[in-house]
Amino acid sequence: MLADAMELASPKAQSTQRSAKVIEASKRIRWDIDRDVIRGRQFDFGKKFLPDGLSKVRELTFLRPDEARFMSQIQGRTYANIFGLVERYIGAKTLELSKDHWLGDQIALEAMVRFTDEELKHQEMFRRLERMAAAGMPAGYVFQPQPNDVASAVLSKSTWSVLGLTLDIELFTQAHYRSSIEPDAELSDLWKDVFLFHWKEESQHAILDELEWRREHERMSDAERDRAVTDLIDLVGAVDGILQVQATADARYFVMRAGRSFSSTEQTAIHELILKAYRWQYIVSGVQDKRFMDALMSLTTPAQMERIGSALAPLLAQAGH
Repeated sequence: MLADAMELASPKAQSTQRSAKVIEASKRIRWDIDRDVIRGRQFDFGKKFLPDGLSKVRELTFLRPDEARFMSQIQGRTYANIFGLVERYIGAKTLELSKDHWLGDQIALEAMVRFTDEELKHQEMFRRLERMAAAGMPAGYVFQPQPNDVASAVLSKSTWSVLGLTLDIELFTQAHYRSSIEPDAELSDLWKDVFLFHWKEESQHAILDELEWRREHERMSDAERDRAVTDLIDLVGAVDGILQVQATADARYFVMRAGRSFSSTEQTAIHELILKAYRWQYIVSGVQDKRFMDALMSLTTPAQMERIGSALAPLLAQAGH
């Protein structure tokens, strides 16, 4: 009996138990894009998409209320598109990682297959949302990053770094919903529901991300781990590059379609605000997530954390934090 108790307490057994709980939750909360989320509705363009806590739009005091709402809709459209973008590489990575469980832990395998299936569903949902947004917003919006190109670049990095980035994304997704999206009664009901249902499944995915990240960490040498930290720093830099490009495109679109002229000083402020908001959404808020930082610190040395902190410092400063 003692041996049985020890086996139940082993890391492998604990991992299997957590995967089983993820499967149970996945079955219980399973949702359908049309039946549960869209339900025949269209976006209400008289309401905001992204809450002020994420869009930072109130910092642009010269905007009129309708302009601030339009800004939130542009940022919300990009917010949805970026999630669709990152889920392209996430789905591919989870499918790849499932191979490690093919002839082993079948519970872990089922959990990973469900994870992949849900990520594919999320991609389809965000593609649908883009078509709906395009039908109701002025022409001229452009989403610059190409999902397959971004996914190829991310997947060229070490698995450790990719899993670290993925856990960060899926945790800040949850934090955004709980702290900003759910409490805001001024958002489009459909847009709000999208991220309610997205949050329900992402909360399970984050559990699997951490399990796989720790499993990958255990099999690596110290030198491989150190190189993986470099990869993670590079990935954060690449994310910032994407945000810079899209912030420029979104600022240009806003100025072109807002319905009035802005001074050069105001145009600069618009661009800087959008970039600041995007850095907050996709980098700073993740870095500040306690669960992510606890996991990261447990898988790195103090010297590696110092390297990460030094790399992040300019981005944190530019985002005003």
